[in-house]
Formats: sequence, structure tokens, C-alpha cells
Amino acid sequence: MKSQFYRLYGKRLLDVFLVGIVTLFFSWLIVLIFIIYWITGETPILFRASRIGAGGVPFTMLKFRTLSTNDGLLIQDRKFLLGNLLRLTNLDELPQIWNIVKGEMSFIGPRPLPVEYATLLSEEQKKRHEVLPGITGWAQVNGKNDISWSEKFKLDLYYVNRVSFLLDLKILAKTLILVLSFKKDTSLSEKEFTG
Repeated sequence: MKSQFYRLYGKRLLDVFLVGIVTLFFSWLIVLIFIIYWITGETPILFRASRIGAGGVPFTMLKFRTLSTNDGLLIQDRKFLLGNLLRLTNLDELPQIWNIVKGEMSFIGPRPLPVEYATLLSEEQKKRHEVLPGITGWAQVNGKNDISWSEKFKLDLYYVNRVSFLLDLKILAKTLILVLSFKKDTSLSEKEFTG
């Protein structure tokens, strides 16, 4: 009963609280990042991606753009200094605060998948969409891009079946440790999911 109450109401309250904290302490940083993008001419500033949300409903996820818009170049050649720095510090995820405000995402949950993956998921894997996707999640703090897709899905379903305040606090603590460790970003080399 307690877990169900947290799933239905507590997670949203935690999200609202965390949005307030992030806004209070990091709004200046968000503005500064926008200014640096504008000064360096790296526009557009935001990257918009179609992702699968709760209930399988698609939404547009926001991030700071970390690659040049020239799709004709190799990934390595599309990198730029500010984008590299934002990926290293995970600050490229900050615009997703807006997705949380809109109720499309949570701070904690399975990472949202590209809409192209929708038809590739099994019925079991689709259970990850029973909760809002998150900026961070159980799979992210237990291997992220260094584990296989099957392992990611297992970790996502573990979270979906055990959503609780204590588990969310554990994920937040692990996320903070990982962010402060400045671990090398491997997201650009992640293998595509093929079913």
C-alpha cells in the first residue's frame, strides 16, 4: 500500500521538490550555458528527440546539443568543446527539467528510448513504460552504456516492480557519486537496440 501511494503521488512530490532545488541552485548555470552557446555560435542550443514515454506515449525529450548539426560528418568530427564538457558532467541533461515539469519525465526511472524502438520491444520489455522515464535510473547507476541491452531491460524491470522512496534515494545517491566521478562518457558509442 505504501509503495503504491509513493508510485501514484510520492514520486511526483519528490520530482516537484527536486525541480525546486535544481532551479534554486542551478538556474544561473543554465542561463550561463545558453549564453556560451550563443557567444560561440553553436546553434541550435537544444537537441530535441522523440522518445517513448509512460504508457508508450511518445514525447519530445530536450537536451543541450552536444554535436554539430552536420550529419555528413563522423561522430568524432561533430564534437565540440562545450558539448564534450556538458556530456562529461552530465549537464547536457539539464533541459529535461522542463520535461519533468510537464509530467513527461521523472528524475528517476528507465531512460526513455527512441520511438523507433517501440516495435522492437517484447511485451515483457514494454513493462518499463509502466512508469515515467527518468533522467537517471537503476540501469544508469549499475552500468549504463557498459552493459548489454538485455541487462538494461532486466534492471529497468527490477525498478518498475520495486518502485519506492528508499530505492529512489539510493539511485539519487549513486547518481551523485557517478556525476562527481566525471567518468568518461560512452553514450556516443552505445550499440543500437535491434530487438
